[in-house]
Amino acid sequence: MNRTVHPPSADFNFAQHLIASNTGRAQKTALIDDVGSVTYGELSEKIRRFAGGLQAMGLKREERVLLLMHDSSDWVVAFLGSLYAGVVPVAVNTLLTAEDYAFMLGNSRAQAALVSGALLPTLQTALDLAKTEVRHVVVSRPTAALAKGQFDMADWVQQSPPSLPAPTLADEPAFWLYSSGSTGKPKGTVHSQGNLYWTAELYGKGVLGLQESDRVFSAAKLFFAYGLGNALTFPLSVGASVVLMAERPTPQATFKRLVEQQPTVFYGAPTGYGGMLASPDLPAKKQVALRLCSSAGEALPRDIGERWTQHFGCEIIDGIGSTEMLHVFLSNRPGDVRYGTTGKAVPGYQVELRNEDGSVVNGANEIGDLYIQGPSAALMYWNNREKSRDTFQGVWTKSGDKYTRDPDGYYTYAGRNDDMLKVSGIYVSPFEVESTLVQHPAILEAAVIGKEDSDGLTKTKAFIVLKPGQNLTPEEVKAFVKEKLAPYKYPRFIDFVTELPKTATGKIQRFRLRDLEKK
Repeated sequence: MNRTVHPPSADFNFAQHLIASNTGRAQKTALIDDVGSVTYGELSEKIRRFAGGLQAMGLKREERVLLLMHDSSDWVVAFLGSLYAGVVPVAVNTLLTAEDYAFMLGNSRAQAALVSGALLPTLQTALDLAKTEVRHVVVSRPTAALAKGQFDMADWVQQSPPSLPAPTLADEPAFWLYSSGSTGKPKGTVHSQGNLYWTAELYGKGVLGLQESDRVFSAAKLFFAYGLGNALTFPLSVGASVVLMAERPTPQATFKRLVEQQPTVFYGAPTGYGGMLASPDLPAKKQVALRLCSSAGEALPRDIGERWTQHFGCEIIDGIGSTEMLHVFLSNRPGDVRYGTTGKAVPGYQVELRNEDGSVVNGANEIGDLYIQGPSAALMYWNNREKSRDTFQGVWTKSGDKYTRDPDGYYTYAGRNDDMLKVSGIYVSPFEVESTLVQHPAILEAAVIGKEDSDGLTKTKAFIVLKPGQNLTPEEVKAFVKEKLAPYKYPRFIDFVTELPKTATGKIQRFRLRDLEKK
């Protein structure tokens, strides 16, 4: 059943919208992190005071502040407090280098930095390298004495006067996320106040059906577009409670929260689900309270989805989103899950498959480039007109992904534009071969790239991580794939490795494997 979603008013501040939406829930728990909990009433007060502190520092509307924090209630307060003040938080990955942060500081011209105490030494190095002046540093949970110009966030917030919301517009730049891409410098992706509203309405409420009674937990961190919706935008829009975790989402750390905090909704990525299923510590169904799970970041293999549902009795709603669209725009939905596919367009979005010449792909099961039209598209890449024009094409956004659509209208992932392989003149999806490989009981993970043979022709090469105690020969692997896929798709070359290069979200970095092959 389609819902009617009304657009936000032209004058719109998302943080103010959340505060107003939760006025009747002052005593309800909003956030639970590693050191305690925050009620909705406390959150509202902290947001107002954080905004007041920024204004007292002289931060002006649309000026940027770097947000480099581990997941915690302070991250949420810093992000929403900045939005409330009309200041633009630039949320960045906590696993990067000082050189990366120096680039981002300079690229964004950040006037202040909001940082976790544990990350302050790295930020200090970045500040020394950066060609920009950061006037103030606000430190969440400092681990050492602070220098001049640095403020303990807890004391600073408590002492700051509560502010009124900045009179922002729905289409006004509100926050940035950096889109990593596979090569080159990261791109500052500029999102508006209204984009947060749209993703909450269309996906958080419309697809996931989040409710006030839910308690949610996301393995994907808040600095990612996926995690930002999962653990902030969506639950706080409906008055739900959020479990936040600062540490890496290992299977053991994730199990601890699933069992102790009893979330009803869990958000993960395919690699994480696979690792949990392979763990001997996997909790029993009766130990958790899950009613629904979500997956994004890369396509979810059918086998993983089916095994998870068989074990826990709850579906994984696999979808695809992007930094540029802010969250999921193509998805399975509760009660209509076809594992191995990414489902259909989220109501409120349109998707289209196009050929290389720009014409629309109409045939079933033909591979095409995926384009999206929807209200949550980013405004631009900061100071990058060429890439902005290439990605944001009028009302359409080019995803960089290739997909097929079956006769029933369900979309299936076929790889990234730069990952697709043409073998014997026919497109081969690395993901299809990888999904087949991991069906073998001895294989934990696999990544497939193209490798030129002695004739200069592209063939598939597989990098395989075996489960502990397992052994396979290359010929056994090839025979297994040949039984399940068209003969031209089997990997001609096999390397057994101990681990695969991955992003912080667990996405396999095939470009790193390609670079190794060139050496």
